[in-house]
Amino acid sequence: MCTLQRNGDVFILTITGGGEHRLNPTLIDSIRAALGRVKSEPTHSTVLVTTAEGDFYSSGYDLAWARADPDPARSLARARVMSEKLRLLVEDLISLPMPTIAAVNGNASAAGFILALSHDYVMMREDVGRLSMGELEINYRLSMWFVRVLRSKIGSPQILRDVVLRAEKIDARRGVEWGIVDSAHATAAATMAAAVDLGADMAARRWDGKLYAANRRTVFAEVLAAMASDETVGDTSADKGRSKM
Repeated sequence: MCTLQRNGDVFILTITGGGEHRLNPTLIDSIRAALGRVKSEPTHSTVLVTTAEGDFYSSGYDLAWARADPDPARSLARARVMSEKLRLLVEDLISLPMPTIAAVNGNASAAGFILALSHDYVMMREDVGRLSMGELEINYRLSMWFVRVLRSKIGSPQILRDVVLRAEKIDARRGVEWGIVDSAHATAAATMAAAVDLGADMAARRWDGKLYAANRRTVFAEVLAAMASDETVGDTSADKGRSKM
């Protein structure tokens, strides 16, 4: 589901395979296992870059997996497992003792967009891909912790409104203009090369990884608090007044 390699002081985690890289428990567990291997390394002078194969970074939760069980209660239980695992993954990223860079190779939507924003830096290709929160288009309410992540990365109330309440499709250039994306690059290969270069530059500063993680956890204290208290999600539309994906 994902591979991990090391290029000097830069770890590269790649979500493998075709398709949309939907976040089901199997994929999330694979990513978390790779992060565990990264975390076991020395905490000085390393950086993590994540990316994916194909034209999708991640299209969000694997709703088809959650709905595969025809029993509504078991389907909701699947959704809750998926939600809990994503929270653990995001907490892993926030707690990782090194800088993190998302090299977004294509579309990143809903939970996939949140996953990208959970990195310290976001770099994106220009030729393919959009960032979006499409919950309005599939009749889901937005999780509070998703909103906390968005607020931590989007300073403008007008831009936050357009991201959440207009479900804007954000290309790389607009992402840079809006301050959501750090840099835009012509192709996936160029995006990855720029991410590795940035990672090598940060690794050369020889920061203490544990201190870096402690400072990041302070910066994202509100996100962590929301993840701890927010209710798990379920396959429900807004007009039913229940929880959301």
